[in-house]
Amino acid sequence: MPNRLAQATSPYLLQHADNPVDWRPWETDAFEEARRRDVPVLLSVGYSACHWCHVMAHESFEDEATAEYLNSHFVSVKVDREERPDVDAVYMEAVQAATGQGGWPMTVFLTPDAEPFYFGTYFPPEPRHGMPSFRQVLQGVQQAWAERRDEVTEVAGKIVRDLAGREISYGDAQAPGEEQLGQALLGLTREYDEQRGGFGGAPKFPPSMAVEFLLRHHARTGAEGALQMARDTCERMARGGIYDQLGGGFARYSVDREWVVPHFEKMLYDNALLCRVYAHLWRATGSDLARRVALETADFMVRELRTAEGGFASALDADSDDGTGRHVEGAYYVWTPAQLTEVLGAEDAELAAQHFGVTEEGTFEHGASVLQLPQQEGVFDAARIASVRERMLAARDGRPAPARDDKVVAAWNGLAIAALAETGAYFERPDLVEAAVAAADLLVRLHLDEQVRLTRTSRDGRAGANAGVLEDYADVAEGFLALASVTGEGVWLDFAGFLLDHVLTRFTDATGSLYDTASDAEHLIRRPQDPTDNATPSGWSAAANALLSYAAHTGSAPHRAAAEHALGVVKALGPRVPRFVGWGLAAAEALLDGPREVGVVAPDAADAAARGLHRTALLGAAPGAVVAFGVAGGDEFPLLADRPLVGGAAAAYVCRNFTCDAPTTDPERLRAALGGG
Repeated sequence: MPNRLAQATSPYLLQHADNPVDWRPWETDAFEEARRRDVPVLLSVGYSACHWCHVMAHESFEDEATAEYLNSHFVSVKVDREERPDVDAVYMEAVQAATGQGGWPMTVFLTPDAEPFYFGTYFPPEPRHGMPSFRQVLQGVQQAWAERRDEVTEVAGKIVRDLAGREISYGDAQAPGEEQLGQALLGLTREYDEQRGGFGGAPKFPPSMAVEFLLRHHARTGAEGALQMARDTCERMARGGIYDQLGGGFARYSVDREWVVPHFEKMLYDNALLCRVYAHLWRATGSDLARRVALETADFMVRELRTAEGGFASALDADSDDGTGRHVEGAYYVWTPAQLTEVLGAEDAELAAQHFGVTEEGTFEHGASVLQLPQQEGVFDAARIASVRERMLAARDGRPAPARDDKVVAAWNGLAIAALAETGAYFERPDLVEAAVAAADLLVRLHLDEQVRLTRTSRDGRAGANAGVLEDYADVAEGFLALASVTGEGVWLDFAGFLLDHVLTRFTDATGSLYDTASDAEHLIRRPQDPTDNATPSGWSAAANALLSYAAHTGSAPHRAAAEHALGVVKALGPRVPRFVGWGLAAAEALLDGPREVGVVAPDAADAAARGLHRTALLGAAPGAVVAFGVAGGDEFPLLADRPLVGGAAAAYVCRNFTCDAPTTDPERLRAALGGG
């Protein structure tokens, strides 16, 4: 019989709806029930594409005896971290403070007042590797609750007090300058892996936000070292197993330093961020590889993640059926020499094995290999390789596909909108721009209410119950601003402004400090506040970037002041931990460059010369430059006000720090005006 998760919109919660555990969603009733029964709360947090979440669910939450013990002694609450990033952030901070590490599944025991007192992540069904079994943990917690209640409540109270003392200090609340950005670049250089690209050791994550900073820094200063790190990292990832060599798109991370074996789940946010990074790398270098990867990644998102309503689904699982009924990590993506021969015949199988690095011993498990593009001597026949890829892809399409988490997350759709709009504009792919517009339309139609407040998620055309957090407002504004620049439709600028007004009024306190939840959101044991980038830009740095772009478009002093103030934390963190504030550093590069404001006026919307100037403006490398395009005399964009045609012809106006160049009708002069520096 289904439990209380049967009505959830989250695919992750629905995966647990038939567990014998009497799961409840995060809601007041759950804690009232724990208070009434005088039992602790088990909080279990995970997400749909999380491999070890599935393992623990199968081992423990599907086990009748474990479920019976849980139902007798606890109130069990299941949370999708992607639906409730606020709940996840607050308790993950407690887990990390208590244990020095964190991860998912996250297992936390709470008092009925939602105060945490015992923590962990994955627990096995039997004791192993020094870890107690999940049953042992449950029995220990229940015994402590029954026999040492004073100790439990004292520990919980101390944890909550410690968390409350972690408010972020701005320092001098000044945006970073040349010195701090130079120190951040030096810090990245120290952590850079010259042999393999990327930063740090294994596991290795795609550093999209740090690369964005490197590209902007190069554009502004001409620093060749910054461009080299960006280019080499992107090439290594694109040639590695972390990139899907057949279908396009990136996996979550590489378990090794060489980018060979990925953790196979594919997340919307990674692909949106990386699609944009490769498009920007192409803009900076003209690299054919960057162009191919940007387009293949965009096509992957549209082909495999777009929902029937026009939004973008959250993720594809790492695990899938290996053809025997067992769910195995990577089964959909890996190949053995025998499988190549079966699909391609002996001769082409040998070619494919050489081209994609498939070996007899395998690079993954059980003699299978993850496809790569190893650097090697000689030239492959392009037509023959294209035929091989086509046949391999068709064969792979016949395998059982990984499950899809098809909830639409506002923030990640904002990132996808920005990536698809820009990639479509750069490579003259109007279908990609149309996909971005459709996703933006869905957000407006389904995720925004009459006060332009955001709902975080939707699924199957039904809005979820959870309020948007700071990253939702900031990333959706970012997507709308990119769409405004690309389409010349000022309504997207207007919507971005409405969202950013909420940032100023509901996510910012009297000191200018930003919080991840609104002032009128549900009160947790602490109001979450994290300025560091993780898998996605932090809400904090995303807000700074969007506020700055909006101010450049409109001349709004309050939005610019808020952006500058928000970047104060980047001044403090950038020189120390540049890998974890890449988006904030990128915003700081835009601030130092102006950012530049470009207005392109046209005699009519279809004018070829105007279209050429508009495209040139979009391809300008100046960090964070904003572009407005429209018919002379129109009122959709403030940047076009009082900007006449020149001799009846289309013209571009470039301004920076309250100073404007003479208008130009020449694309080459415009291109020169929009170089960095």
